[in-house]
Amino acid sequence: MKRDELTRYLDNLLEAGRFRDYCPNGLQVEGRSEVRRLVAGVSASQALLDAAVERGADAVLVHHGWFWRGEDGRVTGIRKTRLQTLLRHDINLIAYHLPLDSHPELGNNAQLARRFGWLAEARFGEQDLGWLGRIAKPMTLSEVAQRVSHELQRVPLRIGDGERLVSRVGWCSGAAQGLFEQAIGLGVDLYLSGEISEQTVHLARESGVAYLAAGHHASERHGVQSLAEHLAGRFGLDCQFVDIDNPI
Repeated sequence: MKRDELTRYLDNLLEAGRFRDYCPNGLQVEGRSEVRRLVAGVSASQALLDAAVERGADAVLVHHGWFWRGEDGRVTGIRKTRLQTLLRHDINLIAYHLPLDSHPELGNNAQLARRFGWLAEARFGEQDLGWLGRIAKPMTLSEVAQRVSHELQRVPLRIGDGERLVSRVGWCSGAAQGLFEQAIGLGVDLYLSGEISEQTVHLARESGVAYLAAGHHASERHGVQSLAEHLAGRFGLDCQFVDIDNPI
């Protein structure tokens, strides 16, 4: 399909225009006008770009793209090498950050709920990025952590009593530890995000609300995968997800 048709569809599907984000969403680097094969991944690293070249991709679709607010804008060193790879091979770079966290079906948070068996009920926080819900049958914190570990293939960092019973949950993928205090105020038993900060540990201990840090990369693998699968089913594109290992 035509690149511009694809990006228009994605912009509309993910409602990219309504988000105040830290980077541009949509087409970030223009390549060839026709897209038949697409490589999807979490971040537009050199390893993912090399995989796209090896697979003969026309486009790379990621959650973490480039041109972040506050970054040095000079195209030198690593940035030059990455950009040169795309331009030399005429490959498009398409990226969706907050829109892909937020989407109610394909997004990172929706996919976490589906995999963990959590029932989503409401949103909270800036731009409604945080999710609230419940576990249909209450489980201990240890049991929840085991389920998370199984689904994400990564052992989460657990703060809290493993025997504590968990029913009400809040979550937000990636680096959303800043929403923890709001989640506490909303009465959750557990909050899950990708990352954790030093002060987060004290908030968990003093509030009695458990915290699971499931890994930034691990918590954001499934949104872009689901989006790629959606594109393959709707448009018949050859979409391949490439998981570049990242322990964070």
